[in-house]
This record gives sequence, structure tokens and C-alpha cells, in this order.
Amino acid sequence: FPVTIPLDSNITTIITAIILFYFGTGPIKGFATTLIIGVITSFFTAVFVTRWAYEVLMDKDHTDKLSFATKLSANLFKNINIDWIKLRKTGYILSAVFMVVAIFSLAFHGLNQGIDFTGGRNYVVRFEQSVNTEDVQRILAPGFKDASVSVITIGGASENQVRISTNYKIEDNSDTVDDEIENILFEKLKSNVSNGTVTRDMFVSGYIVNEKGEAELSTLASVRTLGVQSSQKVGPAIADDIKNAAYLAVFFALIGIGLYILVRFKEVSYSASIVVSLIHTSVFVLGVYSLFYSIMPFSMEIGQSFIAAILTVIGYSVNDTVVVFDRLRESIGLYPKREKREMYNYSVNATLARTFSTSFSTMLVLIVIFMLGGDTIRGFVFALLLGVTIGTYSTLFVSVPLFIVTGK
Repeated sequence: FPVTIPLDSNITTIITAIILFYFGTGPIKGFATTLIIGVITSFFTAVFVTRWAYEVLMDKDHTDKLSFATKLSANLFKNINIDWIKLRKTGYILSAVFMVVAIFSLAFHGLNQGIDFTGGRNYVVRFEQSVNTEDVQRILAPGFKDASVSVITIGGASENQVRISTNYKIEDNSDTVDDEIENILFEKLKSNVSNGTVTRDMFVSGYIVNEKGEAELSTLASVRTLGVQSSQKVGPAIADDIKNAAYLAVFFALIGIGLYILVRFKEVSYSASIVVSLIHTSVFVLGVYSLFYSIMPFSMEIGQSFIAAILTVIGYSVNDTVVVFDRLRESIGLYPKREKREMYNYSVNATLARTFSTSFSTMLVLIVIFMLGGDTIRGFVFALLLGVTIGTYSTLFVSVPLFIVTGK
């Protein structure tokens, strides 16, 4: 029962998750922790629990009629003989064209950087009733023109307390900007607060609702039952530190994966081609976000969550490539006298069913989340969906062809 392939692919994902945990903050650390736990438990159940289950079935002779295919999939990807080496020039051209477009877009159009990377102001606001973060964000957006605004639920399951973040006039340090933002918050959100008795000062300073159902200013500084609970400004300098940490996270993830593949396969051609392929995938995703962030109907901000998506994609993209390279290494060892071109094509064709199955199943889940999930995670899921798609393309048209070139 081989465990080498799942071990390699899962370790590369854990490498990226550990780096993400080290460089990330807040919810990103939580995401990295969940990813590590998920990878470990998934590996354990796939290798040990599944094996145990089939051993039980085999001991009881319940596997005679067991099938792993349907009528539709039984002959799918069988007897495939695609000359991937011949197609590599087409892949080179497509990749080169988009890389040029992406670089020009990144240079002249830039990216829609979120508050994590530009700095901003955070306001914790508590309402009397539960609110929908997407509705709150939609209400506030017109008030913060040419600026980003995000809303997330915090502080328990009641969903009546949110954190509102915006980079509106972040470069302006005057006191009037704070007053302006507080006015915008009150004017846009006053329909969600108490029955018209809440004033702007009450909303900003904190208020309570008396027995008559009327709002009154909270007299205790430590008790701010409703309204703005706290405010905080994240300056551009702190944002630059977060941005630099994100760059380092991606850099160390690429180096870590490259070194691990070098140790496992003991040949620099494998690790070099994988690292270039991962860079190709990352730049492709960045290029799409640069080209389309101003026209897409959902937020395509670049922040810590986007870096988390990129690192997840980097870890995931290695999986398919490792499977192909493992089959290639095995084939070269078994048939050292055969032409390497034949071995390259055979390895890709032999693992094509696995590549399709894993990529399709992952994309199916992401598509469902993208369509049914909230606006706050749609940009994150889109980055994952795009990365999985391009990662599969990179395996077929970048990694293996580059191994041929570097191998020479």
C-alpha cells in the first residue's frame, strides 16, 4: 500500500501552511492551523483508515463485485496517447503571451490593495439586532468613494457586532477625517440602530436603551453597550510591514518546496521546474486580479486572505506535479534504455485520470462555495478556483516540459 505520493504532496502543503501561520496574523493564523489539521487528518484517514476498511471487506469476501468506476468513467482516459512534448511549444507561447500581458497590467494598472496592505481604520460597532455583513457593506460602500470597505462579524454567535474597516483617506492624519468617517457611519447605519432616538454623539460614544425603549448616552466609560465600541487606525508603515511579511511568506514557501523536492527526488531539474511552474501559476493569478478587479461584480482585493489563497494554491499545485514526476522517475528506473520522450508522455498520460479527478472534485467544491457563499469570501474562493485551474495547466504544459529542458 504505497504512501510515498500522498506523503510528498501533503508535506508540501504543510510547508506552505506553516509559513502562512508564521507570517500571517489573526484569522490567517486560524486558516493555516485549520489547513494543517485538515491535511494531517486527511492523510491519516486516507492511508490507514481506508486501508483498514478494505482489509475488513476483503477478509469477509465483500470485494468481489466492488468497482471503482461507472459505465461513464470506466473507459475515460484509457488508451490515451497524447504527445505532450510536441504540445509544449503551444504551452510556452500561451504562457509567454499572458505573462507579458500580466506584467504590463501589474506595472500600469496595478492591484486593488486592501486595508491589510494600504493601512486603514477599524471600527467595532454593536447593534441591537443581528445584522448581515453583506448588507452593511453594501450600505456603506457609496459613502466611501474610491476606497475599500470590509465588514466582518466578531464577538460571538449573536451576529450583532461587526468590525468595519476602510482605507478612506488613510494618508490624511487630520482630526476632521475621523469626524467625517464617523458621520458617514452614522448616516448610513442609523436605520439599523434604535427607533430614531439615537444621535450621532450617542452612536459614536456608545449608548444604552432604557426601559422605555429610548436610547440614552452611556454614563459609564467602561460600558458602551451599543454603537461604536472602539476605533483603531492602522498606518501605512504598519501596512507595509504586513505586506513585506506576505512577500516573504510566498518567497520562503517557494524555497521550502523547492528544497524539499530536491531532497526527495535528488535532482535539481525536478525542483527547478516545479518552482518555475509555481511562479508561473502565482503570476497568472495576480495578472487576472490586476486585469479584472475594476470590472468584476465581487471584491478582488489583495490582502492577507489573498496571500493565504496563493500559498494554498502553491501547496496544492505541487500535488499533481509530484504525482507525474514520481511516475516519471519510476518509469525511467524501470526502463532506462527507452527514449526519454516516450517516458515523459507515458507518465503524463498514465496519471491524467488522477489529475482530472482531483482537480475536478476540488473545483466542484470551490464553484459551489463561490456561487452560494457570501461576498466577503468570494474573492478568496475565486483565487483558489483560478489557482487550481492554472495549477493543473502548469503541470501539463510548464513543469514537465521545463524538466526536459533543465534535464538537458
